[in-house]
Amino acid sequence: MFFFSALPGLLGGRLLQAPAASTAEVRHLLLDSRRVGLSAGALFFALRGPSHNGHRYLPELYAQGVRLFIVEDGRALPGGLAAYAEAGIMAVPSPLAALQAVAAAHRATFAGPVFGITGSNGKTIVKEWLAQLLSPDEDICRSPRSYNSQVGVPLSVWELLPERHTLGIFEAGISEVGEMARLATVIQPTEGIFTTLGTAHDAGFASAQEKLLEKLQLFQGPRFQRLFYCHDQELVRHAVATQQLPGFSWTRHAGQPADIYFALDQSTSGSTSLHARYAGTGLGAAFTLPFSDEPSVENALHCLAVLLHRQLEPAEIQRRLARLHPVAMRLEMKLGRHDSYLLDDTYNNDLAGLALALNTLGRQSRPGRRTLILSDVLESGLSGAELYSRVAALLPAAGVTRLVGIGEEISRELTIINYKLKSEIEEGPDTPNTSTNQDSFLIFNSQFLIETYPTTEAFLAQLDPAAFAREVILIKGARRFGFERIVAALQAQQHGTVLEVNLDALAHNLQHYRRQLQPATKLMVMVKAFAYGAGSYEVASLLEFQRADYLAVAYPDEGVALREAGISLPIMVMNPAPDSFGALQHYRLEPEIYSFEMLAEYLAAFPPAASPGPPIHLKLDTGMRRLGFDEADLPALVALLGQQAARLPIASIMTHLAAADDDAHDDFTQTQLAAFRRMATALETALGYAVLKHALNSAGILRFPAAHFDMVRLGIGLYGVDASGRDTAALHPVSQLRTTISQIKTLPAGHTVGYGRRGAAAASERRIATLAIGYADGYDRRFGNGAGLALIHGQRAPVVGSVCMDMCMVDVTHIAQARAGDVALLFGEGLPLPELAGRIGTIAYELLTNVSERVKRVFVSE
Repeated sequence: MFFFSALPGLLGGRLLQAPAASTAEVRHLLLDSRRVGLSAGALFFALRGPSHNGHRYLPELYAQGVRLFIVEDGRALPGGLAAYAEAGIMAVPSPLAALQAVAAAHRATFAGPVFGITGSNGKTIVKEWLAQLLSPDEDICRSPRSYNSQVGVPLSVWELLPERHTLGIFEAGISEVGEMARLATVIQPTEGIFTTLGTAHDAGFASAQEKLLEKLQLFQGPRFQRLFYCHDQELVRHAVATQQLPGFSWTRHAGQPADIYFALDQSTSGSTSLHARYAGTGLGAAFTLPFSDEPSVENALHCLAVLLHRQLEPAEIQRRLARLHPVAMRLEMKLGRHDSYLLDDTYNNDLAGLALALNTLGRQSRPGRRTLILSDVLESGLSGAELYSRVAALLPAAGVTRLVGIGEEISRELTIINYKLKSEIEEGPDTPNTSTNQDSFLIFNSQFLIETYPTTEAFLAQLDPAAFAREVILIKGARRFGFERIVAALQAQQHGTVLEVNLDALAHNLQHYRRQLQPATKLMVMVKAFAYGAGSYEVASLLEFQRADYLAVAYPDEGVALREAGISLPIMVMNPAPDSFGALQHYRLEPEIYSFEMLAEYLAAFPPAASPGPPIHLKLDTGMRRLGFDEADLPALVALLGQQAARLPIASIMTHLAAADDDAHDDFTQTQLAAFRRMATALETALGYAVLKHALNSAGILRFPAAHFDMVRLGIGLYGVDASGRDTAALHPVSQLRTTISQIKTLPAGHTVGYGRRGAAAASERRIATLAIGYADGYDRRFGNGAGLALIHGQRAPVVGSVCMDMCMVDVTHIAQARAGDVALLFGEGLPLPELAGRIGTIAYELLTNVSERVKRVFVSE
């Protein structure tokens, strides 16, 4: 058992208040206010990030019965400490570090073996298969899905029960230096598996060697006994030997000094035969793997090495191997439209992963042409010419005769790809038949067809699924290209839920706010968070047509995606990372700078001898207390700007208002605006020239016309939501979320509905409609049990029971005409977002931005 009273000694924080129950036991770790199950014993960690702040949910959690809290030192508690009279509250420098420390302390109570799994590819599959293979012998606790992050790992380890489990299996994923040491402290593995060293997350490391050494920190603890790894990976083998890690290795090459030699005898459709031989002995055994694709074979061999080391009988090992089943994650095989077949590998795209995926494509026995739909290959470390020459060399062996390339780089390298392909298939010097459409460039020869498109949107705009009839299609793309939209367009069964975005309404709202401004006042429009769920590119394209002055995104990759989509408006990036400054310069993106540390990183990225960096936007903190330079920082900031004037091009000076939508805080807002005027004047005086100044959001545009300055920032108002509550009638709703009725059932009196029987029994017969939408689509679970509504045939139907992952149920007893297949509206005309948000105690922003990207966007314009 773990008690709250132990936390002060463990975490070293400040105990703000002891819980009313002196023996309060910690039973659950809680991070999300929407996931409160049993409130008794729940310990909430108020994590804070760029786009969320757990402290704001403390009142809601307290109302739900949560009584144990870890908060960030120096953060104000909503309502003050007195509002949580019965709660135990501790303040720590970092709630995330506290979460990890609590999980690590819990892990230390477990005496049994624990596997830690890391690598670039295959971690989740190896974890799942190892759990399957060892389950007859062990009671296993393992990470759910791919919970391998700084947050996911401690949540997984917390579930390890010393009184029940005999083995733990946890995966650890990292994207930058310094992360693995923290995860190693939590997992404390006794054994480990290193899967592969690929190019995934290369951007976070100076070299492959640095990334490898960071990953190997998982296996440095005093309890660690053994690392299973592939001897054929040269860098891994050398690092294991250099660090003198205790290892158990396997190889596919005879004569290598590995513990196990796997000789693959034969691969047929669906299976692989092999012999396993122990080094230095004549002993061995034959096995058959129920897979023939290269990624699965590689992952299965890691697991087989563990079973052989455990000295299981070969016959028992084979019995277990035969029962392995695929893990639905990557390279999913799906039935496509027009008798096509899809290999969906849209999670990431690197050269090693592409080779493995192509190997799988080449092994498919289905008739028909082999097509590869491929995005730019990211983070390879190779020049474009060398990279795409290697890509081209991989295609003929996989039987690929059609390549659809999507992305600017792959389009630029089209010539060398085509030349290489001709060489590989011994083509003659055919004269290409070309078409130079703005969105595509086609090259034909007698055996191969190449099509390229600058963006996923350009490809989807001309896509005819019938053109891929009876083909086997590998869809391989980096995550930011959104290739799941291509899968959805080509897959046989389409998702029945859509978000309809009315571009005419969006244009109307833009013009409404523009009319509030003086002619010289510029308009910056927020398209962060997938344009508040509406679709970044489509909204940005309309804004460019409507002559907005600036766009703003939260993160660099959002801006890069817009540039790659052809958007040319100036773009401000609100949360740049220092390692992204080079990309910002390349893509003409302008960073928001809010600290001296970030200024120093910017200057280091663009030394005097280099070309100047992109213009910057200086953020001033006038009372929001999140990011920005304080007024006390001005002397040092002015001095720095004076010294580095030639190297610090200033695009604007900005601040962020804390309560522009609430007239109860107008005095505070005016204090912020006065501070901004003082600070901006001081900076402009030091610079010797005027720059753009902006402070107002959507609500502020309407409420504080005297503070429009040189530019305003339009956000939620563009999407039809008036945060101030004063101008609702003038705005048009932009988005409508709708789905379909999957089935209607008649429930006799006394019957319940759904999981946990939370859809309470009624005294009379009811008609219950199941809708094709759930929390995986972004439909909030808090809408369960009557909080949510659906509009069907113009009548409101309350949600019954819990919202499920892919569906929910509504009561249509009073809607006699309701039938399966009918449309149900979840928000839009007749069900306004502010009303629905109020029903579950949130804001319209959350409902909009939570709509999953798996929900198809439909853009309409009259």
